[in-house]
Amino acid sequence: MFYYLLKYVLLGPLLRLVFRPRIEGLEHVPASGPAIVAGNHLSFSDHFLMPAILKRRITFLAKAEYFTGPGVKGRLTAFFFRSAGQIPVDRSGKEAGQAAIREGLGVLGKGELLGIYPEGTRSHDGRLYKGKVGVAVMALRAGVPVVPCAMIGTFEAQPPGKVVPHIRPVVIRFGEPLDFSRYAGMEKEKAVLRAITDEIMYAILSLSEQEYVDQYAAVVKGEQADAKKERKFPRTPLG
Repeated sequence: MFYYLLKYVLLGPLLRLVFRPRIEGLEHVPASGPAIVAGNHLSFSDHFLMPAILKRRITFLAKAEYFTGPGVKGRLTAFFFRSAGQIPVDRSGKEAGQAAIREGLGVLGKGELLGIYPEGTRSHDGRLYKGKVGVAVMALRAGVPVVPCAMIGTFEAQPPGKVVPHIRPVVIRFGEPLDFSRYAGMEKEKAVLRAITDEIMYAILSLSEQEYVDQYAAVVKGEQADAKKERKFPRTPLG
């Protein structure tokens, strides 16, 4: 109930006013049945813009940190994300990927839409990064199509670290569903999973026209953070 209250009364109209989204290719999203919508991830607002414009309910896998914040603010944030149809996923530890896959398959098993960002994290610089293969595993195990999606302009409207977004139009573009039934039963083949994931990322890239980086975003973020720390606290030679 609260999901639809947010969508049609509280949050949806506000998002449409602030971002004035132009929707392209909405006919590519199946009107019924399970499917994965795989998109790029440029902004915190992506979590709410897509549910606001889709006719069907969509459930996203979101990082667990959104649900575990301290104090009143943390509880309100957790309530808001759960009410908006987000499922918490712990991204730490060896079982993190399997937990996300289990949650995603549960959503698809109920015949619903699952939203996923194959990059695994928000882009910190507006570029598109290498996708993780979990999306391929879920597509094969559930036997569902993957609809590529590109968010365009949300990075400029609300880049990382900005709380209040700029008022500017954005584009949400959907591509034709990708069918991977030819790979049925091959979800344990690493080369197949990589090929499927790369095909999905190429479809997103074609829609978004971003610059592509053939590295995982989390790795690049970590390297840049280490380099920044090294510049701030340079190591003193021994002796």
